[in-house]
Amino acid sequence: MSRSHIDVTEQVDNPACPVTEVLDRVAGKWAIGILVAAAKGPVRFTELERGIEGISRRMLTLNLRKLEREGLLVRTVYPTVPPRVEYECTEMALELNETLLALVDWARLHSGDIACAHATYDAAQAQDQEAAPSTRSVPLSA
Repeated sequence: MSRSHIDVTEQVDNPACPVTEVLDRVAGKWAIGILVAAAKGPVRFTELERGIEGISRRMLTLNLRKLEREGLLVRTVYPTVPPRVEYECTEMALELNETLLALVDWARLHSGDIACAHATYDAAQAQDQEAAPSTRSVPLSA
């Protein structure tokens, strides 16, 4: 191993790594959308269900429970008939929302650069494939 080699896998695979722990908890397919929606103020289950395209009731329920358990959402049940339930971000989730919005801004700013890099890379790979000698196996005569 060279001196400049850094074993990142130890850092990333380490369960004690706080970044990995946090990302495991909040970076799911639906969690970010739920947090962004709830950051605007108290939101009802049906509003979330209608507002997050493609999420099933079951998946929404599981994610809401997970985010509540993580201390990112507060669930309030109002004693009405039928019961009214609202979800609201905690202070910790509102801080996280600011970070998520910064990440969204970064993605918007660089999405064109990333697409261009993909095209350049793919074109170079295609050119390398054309230039490389054929590696098809030819059956030997008996």
